[in-house]
Parts: sequence; structure tokens; C-alpha cells
Amino acid sequence: MGRGQAKPLLFLDVDGPLNPYAAQPERRPEGYTTLRVPYESARTGGLLSRRRPLRVWLDPEHGESLLHLDYELCWATTWMDDANRWIGPVLGLPDLPFVDFGDALLQERPDGVHWKTGPLVDYAGGRPFAWVDDEQSDLDHAYVTAHHRGPGLLHHVNPRIGLRKADFHALADFAGSLETSRSSG
Repeated sequence: MGRGQAKPLLFLDVDGPLNPYAAQPERRPEGYTTLRVPYESARTGGLLSRRRPLRVWLDPEHGESLLHLDYELCWATTWMDDANRWIGPVLGLPDLPFVDFGDALLQERPDGVHWKTGPLVDYAGGRPFAWVDDEQSDLDHAYVTAHHRGPGLLHHVNPRIGLRKADFHALADFAGSLETSRSSG
């Protein structure tokens, strides 16, 4: 980014992009490590009724790849600040800011827009952003287009495979397009 210009935000969801939770449960993806998070520490919004530790698969190489992108990283996950305690250290990430979803956490909206979308747009405040998640829909794209003053990329990640090289390329391309549009503007 040019001098005095803030980097775009990269909103990171954990479960799906970083933790391919929908992969076959008996087959940890290659390159991933298994983390067991005590149930009491995992933010679940009451969705889990079991008391055994939550299994999380993480690829430690993702941290370095994320840090090399031209973004300011920010957690956008139900883990909120707990991502700094459990997820960040495995990936080699420093403590990151997080979106505090407050009362919106896991609350279905009547218009079908994902419950994260409004808070993310508010948090960005017109600043360019990319959001990696496995739950965005066309309604979220339309909401961002209608309510966000800056560029926004909603990048869907398959929760069976998590982030891949092509995803990192797409994120880098988006950040690069922002740099190009600013330098030519």
C-alpha cells in the first residue's frame, strides 16, 4: 500500500478456512496438525452438547502465508479473542484484533444475510476488506455491495479442504488490484 494508506482488512474465519472441519473425520488432511481444545474453552454458542475436547485441524504453514499477504489480519470467527489463545499460536500468528459479534453472534437474520455480514461491514467502516469463510451466500454479496462504501471480496472456502494455494493467490490478487487502482487514481 502507498504511504499513509492502511492495508485492507482480511477477516479470517477459523472453522472452514483454517480448520477444514468437514473433511472426512478419520482422515486428517496432509500437512495439518490436530489440536484438542477443551470444550469449556471453545465458543460454541451452545451448539455442542458433548463434553469431550473439540478437534481442530490446522496447517501451521498457513500462518506464514497469511502474514505474507498485504493485509491487516483480523479474526472474524465465533472463536473471537479465543482464536488468539488457541489458533494463532499453532499458526505462528501474533495476537490479532477480532470482531466482537456481541448480540449478533449466531443469531439468524430474517433477510437470510449471514449474521457476521453486518458486523463485518460495520467494523470495516468503508475500508477495503476480504473475508474468507465457508458460509457466505449471494445475499451476503448483495448486502456488502449495498452497504459497504469500499471494495470488498467475499471469498468462499470449501470446509472439506480449507485454504489452498489458489485461495492465497485470489487474496493477493485482490490486494494487488487495490494497489493498482490507488496508484492509477
